[in-house]
Amino acid sequence: MRNVELVKLFGRRRTWVSLLLLNLLPTIVAGLLAWTGLAPRPGSGPAFLSAVVADGSLFAIAALAIVLPLFLPIAIAVVAGESVAGEAQAGTLRYLLIRPVGRTRLLVRKLGAVTAFVLAAVLSVAAIGFLVGRLLLGKGTLAGGMISLSGSVLTPGDIAWRTAVAIAFVTISMLGVAALAIFLSTLTDSPQSASLGAMAFLIGSSLLLTVDAARPLQPYLPTRYWLSFVDLYRDPVLWSNIERGVALQAVYVVVFLLAAWANFTTRDVTS
Repeated sequence: MRNVELVKLFGRRRTWVSLLLLNLLPTIVAGLLAWTGLAPRPGSGPAFLSAVVADGSLFAIAALAIVLPLFLPIAIAVVAGESVAGEAQAGTLRYLLIRPVGRTRLLVRKLGAVTAFVLAAVLSVAAIGFLVGRLLLGKGTLAGGMISLSGSVLTPGDIAWRTAVAIAFVTISMLGVAALAIFLSTLTDSPQSASLGAMAFLIGSSLLLTVDAARPLQPYLPTRYWLSFVDLYRDPVLWSNIERGVALQAVYVVVFLLAAWANFTTRDVTS
């Protein structure tokens, strides 16, 4: 069943189109930077974009910062929203449940496939961003380290482990999006409704972060700590927001997956 779900997901053309489009914007940005040599001033624009002209190796993390606020969560919401609702819309969900699989096991397999897509999306953006940055913007002086956001020099070893932690942090953040979309996918037979519902929730969260009256709610909003991986590139690392972000996403993942399980195992499946 696990391999079937993975083959089904990654055997679809739209899955690969989503990954292609997800990597298209960072590639275009790298091309424009290479062509013009103009980068945002430090402190403006996406994180690290001001440093990649001098060292293209840093474009891996800059690419994640470019797609994280909007494009990455949209891609994940679309795939996760289709996980259960897509089967219901196609009329195959009932036939899947006729087999001796069990609803819990089926939901776990769907979750596994969506998690694989999240990993593929995040890793592809980082890997292609690194390759495109090295190709178009040059190798720069990474061998000699980079200047941290605090002004000190980070060694290549520092950069490597901080980037690995940043990728893991972004992955955990996107698992919260996936859990929300899977839950909504168990409530409807329309994958479009599930995906749009997840995106509306995330857009609402982002908007509330800009409203002063919503300040008491802001520490609990799902998008609050998404860009906190930037703190990994300070010296010393500011772990507080990173730890809060991981804890918050863990709560969202657990709550939404439990809600999805409770609803899916008790709902009357007619399609």
